[in-house]
Amino acid sequence: MKKLGRIHKLALAGVSALAIAAPVAIAQTTGGDQSGQQGTHERHGKGGGHHGGRHGRRGGHMGGMMFRGLELTDAQKASLKQIRQSFGERTKSLREQLHAKRQELRQAESGGAFNESLAAQKLAEVAPIQAKLMAEQARMRQESLAVLTPEQKTQMEQRRAEFKAKREQWKANRGAQKTEQQ
Repeated sequence: MKKLGRIHKLALAGVSALAIAAPVAIAQTTGGDQSGQQGTHERHGKGGGHHGGRHGRRGGHMGGMMFRGLELTDAQKASLKQIRQSFGERTKSLREQLHAKRQELRQAESGGAFNESLAAQKLAEVAPIQAKLMAEQARMRQESLAVLTPEQKTQMEQRRAEFKAKREQWKANRGAQKTEQQ
């Protein structure tokens, strides 16, 4: 149990470092324009974003789902594809570095003895890489949104609001079910 407490403390320290570094990196990359858009995570060579740290790579909102039904022109589709490819090229080394640091962190956690100082060092090394990747994702998001017409942006915002409402409803229903079960 004591080991688990250490792991949680180290994870919290890493997340805290990321929370401090990410806004600075995003502000520098986007020129301080944070429009509150949702994060993007592309698949493997087309972006390789990371989601949540538990389930690996997932497709991102800007990669398809959020644009579905917006009736994009062929030129818009080509522009978005180029933006995603450019993002993938720009972030390839960051994603590789992040993967390597996470492997090293797993090694610090495995084996007979937990190496707390090595784990803390690796978490401290991961945070700035994650912040840079988040900044690149924000840059891609801004570039992608610039391709859309004002009407398409409005449609996207409406969808986001609908999705958020559905998610909140689902959470409320789930919470009620858990309460009933207890």
